[in-house]
Amino acid sequence: MNIPFVKYSKFLLAVSGLVTIISLASLFVWGLKPGIDFTGGSLLEVSFSQNRPDNPEIEKAFAGLGHQNVVIQKTGDKAVIVRTAFLSESQHQEVLKGLRTQFDKDGNVLREDQFQTIGAAVSKQLRTRSIWAVFLVIVSIIAFVAYAFRTVSQPVASWKYGVTAIIAAAHDVLLVVGIFAFLGHYNNVEVDIGFVVALLTVLGYSVQDTIVVYDRIRENLQHRRNVSFSEMVDIGLNETLMRSINTTLITLIPLSALYFLGGATIKNFALALLVGIASGAYSSIFVASPLLAYVDKWQKTNPKK
Repeated sequence: MNIPFVKYSKFLLAVSGLVTIISLASLFVWGLKPGIDFTGGSLLEVSFSQNRPDNPEIEKAFAGLGHQNVVIQKTGDKAVIVRTAFLSESQHQEVLKGLRTQFDKDGNVLREDQFQTIGAAVSKQLRTRSIWAVFLVIVSIIAFVAYAFRTVSQPVASWKYGVTAIIAAAHDVLLVVGIFAFLGHYNNVEVDIGFVVALLTVLGYSVQDTIVVYDRIRENLQHRRNVSFSEMVDIGLNETLMRSINTTLITLIPLSALYFLGGATIKNFALALLVGIASGAYSSIFVASPLLAYVDKWQKTNPKK
């Protein structure tokens, strides 16, 4: 049974548009909460052998050592991650000594699990390079898709395949960004270089999934001459539907294991990939391909455009 995707695409595109608007609103209202990769500073993760103190107690201990405005995040059952302004090695050792004096009692032992520092100059450079990386990836994808589909410039120009693929991928990236803006506001979830890597991965995966569908449409255009372009899109989607679903499910299974069973350091990275790749499967079917059909329809009603 062939599913008439294009027939119901108005509703599905409206849902996708609403999701994108909500994601953009979350981004503009709350913004992303940058980690030390982008702001500079220090990150200290410590765990306790018995009872983990409450956040206000840890914050008070840092204040007593002269470090205000620390951000404390619980991780696991007995550990916390503390983000502070930049700490030199001597300050780092002073903080550890002070914390152990405060909390090493009644058999409860504090242990340092990790310590990281990033200077302001490095963090600024990382921000700039991250923005350029996303921009260059987008331009490269459009150029590659336009070249790959140069043999099917009718009825839709090859570069428009690239643009619609990027629009679908932008839908996926904005969904991830919107969710992390929400989590940053309500759960202090920060974004770091791993988050940028996840976004670039989502971009690539989403476009790759879309190209599989586009490639089938291209093959059908070369061999089927008696059907409309919208029908060609439906045929291509139906022929690649199970492939898209199976590939996505196989990818989501190990990512789910990473999210639920992996450590705290990769949890947000795995979450970004889970959301983005699931959205990528949706957008390749319900956003990218129907958009091609609408481009063809718009061209027919506006022949001079």
